[in-house]
Amino acid sequence: MVRRMATEVNDGAGGNEAAGTVQGRSGTDVTSALLSGGTYRSLGEQTLSPAEERVERARRTIGFVLAPLITVVFLFLPLGLDGTQHKLAAVLLGVVVLWVCEPVPIPVGGLIGVAAIVLFGIAPADEALAPFGSSTVFVFIGAFILAQAMLRHGLAKRFAFLVLSIPGVGRTTTRVVAAFGLITAVLSAVISNTATVAMLLPTAVGILAVIADLIRKDLPEGAPFDPLRLRVGVALMLMLAYGSGAGGLLTPIGSAPNLIGREFIEEATGRNISFLSWFLMALPICAIMFVLLAVVLLLLNRPEIKRISGVDEYVAAERAKLGRMSGAERNTLIAFAVTVTLWVVPGIVALVAGDDSAAYTTVSDHLDEGVVAVLGAALLFVLPTRWSRREFTLTWSEASKIDWGTILLFGCGIIFGTLLADTKLAETIGTGAADALGLGSSVMILVFAVVLAVVISETTSNTAAASVVVPILIPVAAAAGVDPFVPALAATFGASFGFMLPVSTPQNAIVYGSGAVPITKMIRSGFTFDIAGILLLALLLPVTAAMVFG
Repeated sequence: MVRRMATEVNDGAGGNEAAGTVQGRSGTDVTSALLSGGTYRSLGEQTLSPAEERVERARRTIGFVLAPLITVVFLFLPLGLDGTQHKLAAVLLGVVVLWVCEPVPIPVGGLIGVAAIVLFGIAPADEALAPFGSSTVFVFIGAFILAQAMLRHGLAKRFAFLVLSIPGVGRTTTRVVAAFGLITAVLSAVISNTATVAMLLPTAVGILAVIADLIRKDLPEGAPFDPLRLRVGVALMLMLAYGSGAGGLLTPIGSAPNLIGREFIEEATGRNISFLSWFLMALPICAIMFVLLAVVLLLLNRPEIKRISGVDEYVAAERAKLGRMSGAERNTLIAFAVTVTLWVVPGIVALVAGDDSAAYTTVSDHLDEGVVAVLGAALLFVLPTRWSRREFTLTWSEASKIDWGTILLFGCGIIFGTLLADTKLAETIGTGAADALGLGSSVMILVFAVVLAVVISETTSNTAAASVVVPILIPVAAAAGVDPFVPALAATFGASFGFMLPVSTPQNAIVYGSGAVPITKMIRSGFTFDIAGILLLALLLPVTAAMVFG
């Protein structure tokens, strides 16, 4: 099976079209599926085994019944809550059930909740829908369009092969796994985790095919051999999924929880978290996370062989097929470079002149990150690839296929988080949790923040986890007399920690779909890394946050 996939990788990686369009085990064109914006798929749009389909059907059927039932029952419980708080809590519980059980696509579940907010009189329509006009929403839109161009024209794939072609990288399985994880982490800092994993999966399969063939040749004649059950395959594929999670923490745009958490934190604390300050704070954490990831995966899934040959030749052949950088790639690189530069400029001004200076205020007001993202995306429509025919780097039909579902989900999450704060329901929940658990110290609150975010992210989307956990953690800290800044940051980072199950994150689902990662191996490796990540955040985040923000 891996041999057949390797052939498809080689057949599909020519030129710069769609970053090397490739088909996986099920015959699904991974890159084309990603470019279609179809993140949230129905059962009929997925390839599932009979057992998986039975479980999925039962889960979704339960959601149809449980979501309205739990909402109605909760409304009539005598909890002593304020009327508005009571109704908001009931609606939010119903929406969480919709998010976990997915009887409807996750973004639609959020929209149903927003409609219920207005119908139940929790907030008027204009007030409820206001967060959809947030600058952060436009950061999402601009970043997604830039990522679409990088994926469509093959710029990110070119970077991946460039790193893999570094002399010595392809000589041992350990170096290949580590290098592939590094590529994934760096790309995930600027491209969505899902996009990065879907784009690099065919390359990972091609490399695994080379390694599997070498292992097979060393076996005795007639010995059983299953290329989809190799330990090195588990390590390589999980490095792809988990490396994207680690790298996604590096910048505010690396993952949806980052933007959601930052929005809540800035509103609650009045502190500005610039692109550069976030990067400086997260860099040590991401670097150590990456090292832990490589060590954990290679210890739990020791490669069958250490030294290999053939990967260098495979990478060289793929780079040759890509050819010289096209005009579309150059234009995409220019647009991306301009965007990142303008994102970083306010942070540089803050370092030089101070974040309370007039210069910083002027620059940050004019270089709003949402406006910069839209400006960078707009460059893709004015930088020509063939002026005589008025052809530009990206067409609107291509750009319109970005993941609008995640943008809608993000807006819905901000709406619920805002109302949790405005109605003081978050404060009520936080105070109750602090009293019940005895959360009286900054250390206990920090640990609680990380653990709660990680646990919720294992069962629902990381976007939904951040939308629910961060607004609750802020009043928990306030009730205990603790500055909520670091605990809320910890919850934001922890929301991206979903490593145990295929349903935890889209990138987990993608690599699980390769067939090379048994569910038991994913649970074992994911649980180990969850624990390591919790400890790392609890120990290191307060230090890095203090160094950057004082």
